[in-house]
Amino acid sequence: MKKILILTAGFGEGHNAAARNLRDAIELTSEDAKVEVLDLFESSYGVWNTMAKKAYLNVVRFAPSVWSGVYSFLDKSTYMNQRLGGFARLQDALSDILQQTQPDCVISTYPVYAHVIRELYREQAERPFTFMTVVTDSITVNAAWFSAPSDWFCVPNEPTAEVMRRAGVPTEKIKVLGFPVSPIFAEPSAELSAPKPGERWRILYLINTGKKKAGKMIDRLLERDDVELTITVGRDAELKAELAERTKAHAGRVNLLGWTNQMPQLMQRHHLIISKAGGATVQESIAARTPLLLNQVIPGQEEGNAHLVTQAGYGAVAEGKGEIIELVEKAFANRGRLWREWRANLDRDSRPDAALRLAEFVLEECERPDPSSKQVRLFDAAPERFVLGGTMSGGGHAPRALLCDLHTHTNYSDGKLTVSELVDFYGQRNFDCLCITDHIADPRRLIGKLARLSNLTVGENQLAEYFEVIEREKRRAWRKYSMVLMAGLEFNKDGLTRKSSAHLLGVDLAGPINPALDLRETIAQIHTQGGLAIASHPHIMRTEWGKNTLYLWENQEKYAPLLDAWEIANRNNLFSPVSAMRLPFVANSDFHKPSHIYSWKTMLYCEKDPAAIKACIRRNEQVSITLYRDGTGARIFSAPAESLPYAPSAQLAIG
Repeated sequence: MKKILILTAGFGEGHNAAARNLRDAIELTSEDAKVEVLDLFESSYGVWNTMAKKAYLNVVRFAPSVWSGVYSFLDKSTYMNQRLGGFARLQDALSDILQQTQPDCVISTYPVYAHVIRELYREQAERPFTFMTVVTDSITVNAAWFSAPSDWFCVPNEPTAEVMRRAGVPTEKIKVLGFPVSPIFAEPSAELSAPKPGERWRILYLINTGKKKAGKMIDRLLERDDVELTITVGRDAELKAELAERTKAHAGRVNLLGWTNQMPQLMQRHHLIISKAGGATVQESIAARTPLLLNQVIPGQEEGNAHLVTQAGYGAVAEGKGEIIELVEKAFANRGRLWREWRANLDRDSRPDAALRLAEFVLEECERPDPSSKQVRLFDAAPERFVLGGTMSGGGHAPRALLCDLHTHTNYSDGKLTVSELVDFYGQRNFDCLCITDHIADPRRLIGKLARLSNLTVGENQLAEYFEVIEREKRRAWRKYSMVLMAGLEFNKDGLTRKSSAHLLGVDLAGPINPALDLRETIAQIHTQGGLAIASHPHIMRTEWGKNTLYLWENQEKYAPLLDAWEIANRNNLFSPVSAMRLPFVANSDFHKPSHIYSWKTMLYCEKDPAAIKACIRRNEQVSITLYRDGTGARIFSAPAESLPYAPSAQLAIG
């Protein structure tokens, strides 16, 4: 078992993106690798780290010249080469983790960690692990990246390697492997060519800055009849609603998205991207071979990204807001002659498989003999694994106690975590079954119409993406955590009163279901797909604020014969009237944020298999509920599940 620790920090998305993508690539490349990604700034400094990140974002957004000065100071200062008294808590945390886990390889995507590791091993002849630095900047590389030792410096391109050579980094320690973009970029995609007569140019506009002026730019872009526009606004529901109203006259040529997991596919399907010069965005555009127009460059680290785009001929940088339109016109003029030049340059230099190549290099380094790292035993034998729908590698397909949560939300609706973050959150806590049930609202109802303009429900144009992402994560959840992952939806049938409102869970769905169907039809469609139809929080919630949804309970004589189960507990609420009716039951967290993990859950005794789990709930035998309490927190490189207790503080067993 190869043990790999990746260290990141939330000061700029490029660091986190590189860490996540490299983790995914390693797990795709090897089944004999355990990979964990940690942000030790977040875990060590808590609220102070949150405040620091907000301060950083505000400075780069509203006072870029100030950040330029800070960046220059850090580049020239010798502070990082001195004793790091200011990072004592970080140093202690990293020391504990390295001592406990004994990784074969440590990878840093944020420059501070190299200096901390140097301090930890200052008095020792060598480190007991391979240490790699993955540089996420291009060309303008701050000295903090390379002024502390590393076994390898992995850089995104040759110009960056040359900058580091001139700064004194030995050539033999530099690996030009590309920026680790998502492995999805390496999958085959349709070849994109300039539009034929009568076809439109497709532009992807990533709004991450200059939001007040975004509307005017969109108006100007839509003045061209030969343009089709996709706009992403992230989690800004107010901006999304404003732009929906502003572009409704061009509905046939505008696709408005909130946060999306499909950025690789979006980039590959468009002819041109308009964005700021963020490290991850620029590198992803290069991987997608899609020319770039940059509308903002943060002084310091983003200047190198802008230089890369212009010097290599991947696109252009706008000097002012109005110049974007001029650059679009130049790119598409003469049947796209300039666009074709940019595209040819990208074809020449693109490295969409960079994460996979970097993963192979990491795994090779893990094989390097290092007797000192083998003196401390960290792991017992690996936990027994199941083959989905088959048998355990170590024995028969036997029933066992399963810890389940069938009602959770991600940031596809109103949750805080992404799908992959939620999988890791539950997987690290040894859950056996997780169902993701993001909200989808009935568009015929007033509340549903309002929800479509916000980020509170899965967008109609993101449903296919939602199921595709969960399907991909199913394989990772099983491979990494032996956890069954199911796709689901929470159908919001909200009326103006609590007795006219119902929420219905569809558990283990194969695909989308029309949210405009009535409840009976929705339940029938869930059953047609082999899923479970479960009444969500069907009674009055007393312990926490929330919208009461009593319609199913008030009409139980009509719906009880149709439903597979009722939530007898939701979050911290126990619904005694539901239990008194002896209806089939489950308990769920209604998870929206990490603190919601401490809530009621379902315990089943059956085989760890989707069909067996659903059959157990339908029969409602060998089912109990437990109030989950996790005394150990997230675990690094989890030990066998049998050795790590769930530590519930209360349990109600029925049947």
